[in-house]
Amino acid sequence: MASSASEPGGTGYRPRIALTTYYQEGSWGVWSSVAAIVPGAYVEAVAAAGGTPLLLPPVGADPSVLELVDGLVVIGGVDVDPRFYGAERHELTSSQPSRDEHDLALTRAALERGLPLFAICRGAQILNVALGGTLIQHLPDVNENAARYQPGPGRYGRVEFTTEPGSRCRELLGETAESPCYHHQALETVAEGLVVTARAADGTVEAVETTEGGWTLGVQFHPEENRKDPRLFEGFVRVAHGWAQHRARQDRPGGTGRAEHAPQREDTRIP
Repeated sequence: MASSASEPGGTGYRPRIALTTYYQEGSWGVWSSVAAIVPGAYVEAVAAAGGTPLLLPPVGADPSVLELVDGLVVIGGVDVDPRFYGAERHELTSSQPSRDEHDLALTRAALERGLPLFAICRGAQILNVALGGTLIQHLPDVNENAARYQPGPGRYGRVEFTTEPGSRCRELLGETAESPCYHHQALETVAEGLVVTARAADGTVEAVETTEGGWTLGVQFHPEENRKDPRLFEGFVRVAHGWAQHRARQDRPGGTGRAEHAPQREDTRIP
């Protein structure tokens, strides 16, 4: 029997995309209290690309929730606690360890399952740390021009970068591209299992991808704020749709029923 448009195998199906969240002070109506929140730009970018956004608070969620979704976006935020990569804390490092633990666990689970994974800014740093990499805690300490990546509170900088041939970034963005950015940290030692696929002119790592397994892309910049250029989100959601179709085939009579047998790297790249 053919799948309906609303089912994972249907052409009109909107992939379920989980997004990690902040857990901090928020306001609504006359109230102000701790809340699980996501900047609207992430939600809008997923929806505009054809996905259904689902928010995952870092309280009460565990990695098994990924069995219910077709892709994971690890969003930006404050710094990763340096204890997770064996470093002393820099005086300008600000972190939320409980959120780190949650996002690291989800990232590792997504990688293990081969679930499509899009890691943005802090998310790319989480990805690197999850696999054993380290971070530069304050870029201006090692690059005097790096202040432009975070020009002021609430002000995005812009970064131009060059992509590597054969990479997902090159396929989706071409040889060069630019994007809003906002960070004072960056990848230092790139973890085993990741390869750098985009750099700024000063050498700052702007994108990493997995060398095997499912579709994974980590970017140091903020594509959700680049509303005139949705190519990365559209590519990610297309891959998530393919994952959903694969999972639907496995769940049908005669299938293995094991979603972890996901399409490998070659099968999930964008044509």
